[in-house]
Amino acid sequence: MQKTTKRTDYISWDEYFMGIALLSAQRSKDPNTQVGAAIVDQRNKIVGIGYNGFPIGCSDDLLPWAREAEDINQTKYPYVVHAEVNAILNSTKDLYGARMYVALFPCNECAKLIIQSGIKEVIYLSDKYKDSSSVKAAKKMFDMAGVKYRRLNTKLKKIVLSFEVSEEQESL
Repeated sequence: MQKTTKRTDYISWDEYFMGIALLSAQRSKDPNTQVGAAIVDQRNKIVGIGYNGFPIGCSDDLLPWAREAEDINQTKYPYVVHAEVNAILNSTKDLYGARMYVALFPCNECAKLIIQSGIKEVIYLSDKYKDSSSVKAAKKMFDMAGVKYRRLNTKLKKIVLSFEVSEEQESL
């Protein structure tokens, strides 16, 4: 009888939770920037999830999605709730000591909420705004408050999901 061994090509916890954050981002209706976030407790249980979008009850069809306009109220910025904020608001328990996985490094406004919520580590995928005042302020506050942050280190380029059911699964 041949011994069966476990798979060796499974994804890491970090890749799994970042994948959840990226899948959540696909719910965003923002035509330019889709960001998702997942919050995980110390036992690797997902305790919050969110994506960027307008507040509940505010129509996606009546508010602007523009990035630039002469009047800031004709842009998305005064209205959009960031993924990190939605993940915190959607959380199911105390977030002290939790980790947040997020597609884009948090802005200073999100950093304040992350710190106040008790999250102790932020794992991000992109830091494309690292030279902005907002991200510099976020990093300064994280450093002062002892919130660790790190870029996800992975060799994966993508995770593919499929709704196709195999013949083996179909027969179950």
